Amino acid sequence: MNLIEAVILGIVQGLTEFLPISSTAHLRIVPALAGWEDPGAAFTAIVQIGTLAAVLIYFYRDIVSILQAVLQGIASGRPLGTQESKMGWMIAAGTLPIVVFGLLFKTEIETSLRSLYSISAALIGLALLLTIAEYRMKKRLAKGLEMKQMEKIGWKEALLIGLIQSIALIPGSSRSGVTITGGLFLNLSREAAARFSFLLSLPSVFAAGIYQLYKTRDIIFSSPDNLAAIVVATIVSGIVGYASIAFLLNYLKNHSTRIFILYRFALGGAILLLVATGILPAT
Repeated sequence: MNLIEAVILGIVQGLTEFLPISSTAHLRIVPALAGWEDPGAAFTAIVQIGTLAAVLIYFYRDIVSILQAVLQGIASGRPLGTQESKMGWMIAAGTLPIVVFGLLFKTEIETSLRSLYSISAALIGLALLLTIAEYRMKKRLAKGLEMKQMEKIGWKEALLIGLIQSIALIPGSSRSGVTITGGLFLNLSREAAARFSFLLSLPSVFAAGIYQLYKTRDIIFSSPDNLAAIVVATIVSGIVGYASIAFLLNYLKNHSTRIFILYRFALGGAILLLVATGILPAT
């Protein structure tokens, strides 16, 4: 991978990691269209460290508040004494399912599920679920019922959204996409669902990135070019990712996810067409 490819893939990662359109799918599709090598699941996991940094910076105050509350709760013998400390433990518990499923299906995630057939199916499948979630939300609002905000998230929501987050292991599904969809089904507002989605992603993205960084260290450090490419892609993804977070949270305050639903349908259909006509190889 040269530096131009690294910059382009870093931009792709940063733009698509937080929008509900799947960064993994785009990191698989863009190289295929450009005639480049598939960067692979390991590259995807490592470059996500850049977007992880974007979340840490954007939600710095929230994260510090949660960590302080957790430590103070442990010290005082009341670990669930405040909403912030409870949020910290809920995020930890909500992370467990994706860790378990990630280890159980590691081989499939890195190989067969990266087929463009699987990716297009995931893109279209989640678009259908997100459409249903938006419809349910519209009916709820029409009845004058309010949607839950961040402070109303409890153990039920955290554990169920954590379980749903496991679907993001399937390339093409989107971590933010599945968690936002799950949040809407659990009557969270769009903005609350997105904010909780980003905070919930922190532990698993960090763990996956560090694991793949350790696992592929020999390849990464085998040449200055490899190291430069991964560093550049990670930095670019972090910068673009920060802007992407700000955009999505502001956008969801006054808009539905319709534009992302339409995009997922269009992209999934386009991939199937390109594979069926032989323009792109399925694997």
